[in-house]
Amino acid sequence: MCNHNLEGKYEPNSFEEDIYKEWESKEYFKPSGNKEKGSYCIMMPPPNVTGKLHMGHALDGTLQDILIRYKRMQGYNTLWVP
Repeated sequence: MCNHNLEGKYEPNSFEEDIYKEWESKEYFKPSGNKEKGSYCIMMPPPNVTGKLHMGHALDGTLQDILIRYKRMQGYNTLWVP
């Protein structure tokens, strides 16, 4: 049986920067520019008047993320604009 020791604290900086650099080098965030594909865009609404975030904002952001990823997997040129 293997004995695995986990670090006491989650340190995302130890690996996320390398992953993000790889994504940028592979141009995962760059639109294809293929005019033959359909387009799909979501505009993020501004925060509410008070500027305080709540569960509605978290749910809204999650749903937008799901929709954009789903449409991208279907082959659409997607854009998620804040």
